[in-house]
Amino acid sequence: MASTTRRPSNASDRRAVLEQRILAVIDEHLREGATYTELSVEHIAQSAGISRSTFYLYFRDKVDVLLRLSVTLKRESYAIAGSWRPTGPDGGLDGLVRIYEQILEHYRKYSTLLSAIHEVAAYDPAVRDAWDEYQNQFIENTIRLMKEEQDAGRMAPDVDPRLAAKAVVRGGGHVIARQVAGVEGAADAEVARELALAYWYGVLRRPATPRFGKKSGHTEPGTPLR
Repeated sequence: MASTTRRPSNASDRRAVLEQRILAVIDEHLREGATYTELSVEHIAQSAGISRSTFYLYFRDKVDVLLRLSVTLKRESYAIAGSWRPTGPDGGLDGLVRIYEQILEHYRKYSTLLSAIHEVAAYDPAVRDAWDEYQNQFIENTIRLMKEEQDAGRMAPDVDPRLAAKAVVRGGGHVIARQVAGVEGAADAEVARELALAYWYGVLRRPATPRFGKKSGHTEPGTPLR
C-alpha cells in the first residue's frame, strides 16, 4: 500500500525537478538571444542533460513544455491578484499598488518564460488559447469583485463589470508584459502605481464624495467611498 501511494509522488517529484532544469535551460538560451522557436527538442534535451526519449517520456513536444511550465506562473500570479479586495485589510489604493508590485516581481522571475509564451502564442492556437483562458480567470474574478462593490453601493451602477474587467485585465497585462520585457523604461514601482491609479479611479471610480445607490442610480450624500 505504501509503495503504491509513493510511486506517483516520486514521479511527480521527478517531473518537477526536470521541469525546473528545462526552465533553467530555456532561460539561459533566451537570455543569450535565441528565440523559443529556434530551440529544438534535441538541443533542449542535450542542454538539460537528458536524452530525447526521456524528454518525450514527460512532454509531447515543445508546446507541451510551455504549457506545463506556465502552470506555476499562472497559479501564483492568480493567487496574488485574488488576495486583494477594495475594503479588505490590505485594500485601498495603497494595497492595490502593492499587489501590482508583487505581480511585476513575480513575472520578473519568469520573464523569459513569459517572453516565450507570447512568442509562441502568436502562431500556436494551443498556447494562445491557454493564455486567453488564464486571462479569463482574472477577468471573471474582477467581474465578481465589481459586482460585489456595486451591490454594496460602493461603485457606480452604470459601470459594465464585464467590459471594465476586460479593459483592466487585458490592458494591464499588456503593460506588465512590456514592463517585464524592458520596453517601458520606467521603474516597476512607478508602473505599479499608474496601473493601480487607473484601476482605482478609472474602473472602480474611487474615491467619490457621494455614495451611489444600489439600484436607482441616484447618489446619497454623506459617507465618501474608500
